[in-house]
Amino acid sequence: MQASRLLLWVAVTFFLTICLVNGNFCDAQVAALDNNAKDKTPQKSEAEMVEDFHDDFLRDCQFNAVDTGKCEWCHWGDQAGKFSNWTNHSNRLVPIYTWGVKLDAFDKANSCYRNEERLEEIYGRLPEETLNPKADYFDQTDVYLLQKQAIKEGKKHVIVIIFDGMDWQTTQAAAIYQEGKVSYERGRGTGLAFLDYQRRASDYGYFVSSPHNNDSKTDVNAQAVTVQGKRGGGYSADYGGSRPWSRPADPNYLRGQRKSLPHGYTDSAASATSMFAGIKTYNGAVNIDPEGKQIEPIARALQQDGFAIGIVSSVPISHATPASAYSNNVSRSDYQDLSRDLVGLKSISHPKEALPGVDVLIGCGWSEQKDDDRSKQGNNYVPGNKYLTEKDIKAIDVETGGQYRVAQRTAGKIGRRTLLEAAETAASNDERLFGFFGQSGHLPFRTADGKYDPTRGIKKAERYTPADLLENPTLADMTEAALTVLEKDEQGFWLMIEAGEVDWASHNNNIDNGIGAVVSGDRAFQKVVQWVEENSNWSETAVILTADHGHLMFIDDLEVLTGNHLDR
Repeated sequence: MQASRLLLWVAVTFFLTICLVNGNFCDAQVAALDNNAKDKTPQKSEAEMVEDFHDDFLRDCQFNAVDTGKCEWCHWGDQAGKFSNWTNHSNRLVPIYTWGVKLDAFDKANSCYRNEERLEEIYGRLPEETLNPKADYFDQTDVYLLQKQAIKEGKKHVIVIIFDGMDWQTTQAAAIYQEGKVSYERGRGTGLAFLDYQRRASDYGYFVSSPHNNDSKTDVNAQAVTVQGKRGGGYSADYGGSRPWSRPADPNYLRGQRKSLPHGYTDSAASATSMFAGIKTYNGAVNIDPEGKQIEPIARALQQDGFAIGIVSSVPISHATPASAYSNNVSRSDYQDLSRDLVGLKSISHPKEALPGVDVLIGCGWSEQKDDDRSKQGNNYVPGNKYLTEKDIKAIDVETGGQYRVAQRTAGKIGRRTLLEAAETAASNDERLFGFFGQSGHLPFRTADGKYDPTRGIKKAERYTPADLLENPTLADMTEAALTVLEKDEQGFWLMIEAGEVDWASHNNNIDNGIGAVVSGDRAFQKVVQWVEENSNWSETAVILTADHGHLMFIDDLEVLTGNHLDR
């Protein structure tokens, strides 16, 4: 038996290596490795396999743009024709899609951006050139109120899906590539599952994500705000555009560089705090207000009412978005302490009495080691894994007296199977679930065509070993595992799912990786919808899908994304 398993492992490794060498490793082949998978992916036909060897036009376009620094079909920043002069976030309006709960109380005539008193309440002042009597958009803090509305309406399950960094332009690019045609240039659009699925009480809108300020200073050891920032947020439709698809009158405004009106753009911590705790705060804050006071996010409030809590991410377990769903800290970079909050251990922000911890935590960071990170994480940093120490993992493991069934990336083990088996065991034994995976801090990038062969962006291209692909689950797998455990709670659950590598791709100005990451998140959405239809209904479930901020990519020739430019 052991010999046969060894031969199987050798065969699988050889198969994966050949696929990688040929740049031909695709989703179907990843899924085919697990013969016991619940949702079997059909094997490709011979014709389809031959087609896999065709030239990857988007990969070539990405490579050429980076290689030359020039690009006529796409640019990042404010200079058309130059491929990139900006790799950070922007103050663009952010799209939001809902099912089972409506946006009527927040958008159009009810927009807080039409109301001077509400703006002063949100920002602590009236931001310059922000009041807009014609605003259709609302505020990021309204996403928090939307969740509270869903609970008030009797929803038993609230699922929030965050595509980190996915603005309207990134969504459109992914949809055009998927459909192979330019089917829309404004509005909600078509071509992705979350764009097309409108079977029950679906709604669509967009909001402002600007922070309270973006230049506060903090002391992580003292857990204090030492200097309150003065560079405040706000939003001007005159400069930024009244719709997400609007061409801005001043792209420099969207990156906070218009001297006469330097409204700040948010980071992922401040934006997630807005969505989960309902306040504007400084960039880098994790459920901390501008003065340094801890704020309780909605997940912890619901936990006190008997809801189970789940957090899933394709990036590190205590990065800004997953951390802000539950933890408290003056700094988003204090990863080990943020993780301790998430798994119910005492932390620097909760030194006397630990938070209860979430019921499901699945994410990445498994391979990230650092000897010294005290400059960011404070004096209590423990050398080793920068996100969760070995001692802390042992403390939470049911095998050593803890509360969590632990599933980690394991050499030679199929990641999907490792995670789902642990989820089924946890569900059967009424245990919590902790999953720890990843490569270079995140799941391997699925590229636009479904392969895992990224070319370079501003930074060098990532390369994956057969083990990187074999031993990691997908975001859809993580979603399935979380639902397997959470559905056992009869009182209900709150679940946050983050497609975090969309943001990582955009910071790298890599549209090929970005589209692939959107598709990976779209498949997680499909898992959610499948679960609702098979195990619940839209009367007792609300799904909210959105982003935390945008970037600053402009597609100057949409036809390039279809591949039709090759025939010109």
